[in-house]
Amino acid sequence: MSYYDIDAILTDNQVPPLLPSSSNSNKRQKVPCTFNLTLPHLGYLDSAPGRPLPSGTKVDLPLWLAERLAVSQLTPQTSLITLDLPPSLSPRVMNALKADPKSVDLRSLAANFYGLAERILELFEEEEVCDVLLESWRVRASEVGDHAVSTGSGSKGGGGAGGGEGVEFLRGLSEEERVLFRSAHDSSKAMRVWMGEMKKR
Repeated sequence: MSYYDIDAILTDNQVPPLLPSSSNSNKRQKVPCTFNLTLPHLGYLDSAPGRPLPSGTKVDLPLWLAERLAVSQLTPQTSLITLDLPPSLSPRVMNALKADPKSVDLRSLAANFYGLAERILELFEEEEVCDVLLESWRVRASEVGDHAVSTGSGSKGGGGAGGGEGVEFLRGLSEEERVLFRSAHDSSKAMRVWMGEMKKR
């Protein structure tokens, strides 16, 4: 990950879309962590200012901080914290993706869903989660491509597809899938223009 990687910056600072704007300031992307030792003067992280933070305390930390603490080792066998999977990658979400990837509103889980998953899976050995996400991407990417191609040629900016179900699917796309949609839509539109010019020759 590059310091200047825009996608990484957006993943760090994304706000869960279902939260009202007034609560955004303290609800940046966080992940659940468990501290593996007692730390003095850090009780404020667990609503206990002036006290130590006991070993075993579970705290939600910003993604960027959790990443760095998770790889900081006190000894070759012990890290400062144990990182847990965030709610957006929980077993419930994985089961829903296994059952029907197209029915899951990824944007409500995390706007940069795949970016978050990539960052988290760099720290975990979760082959099953990785397999589920890869299969979900394949299935959803195919559906995104179908919607992009079938979108009316007169629409601008990659608007919605016909049918309420299609519109709902497009609303639930992660940021990565929206980029794919725009790219596929623009390519399809350019192809139609080219074919029209060829017919005139």
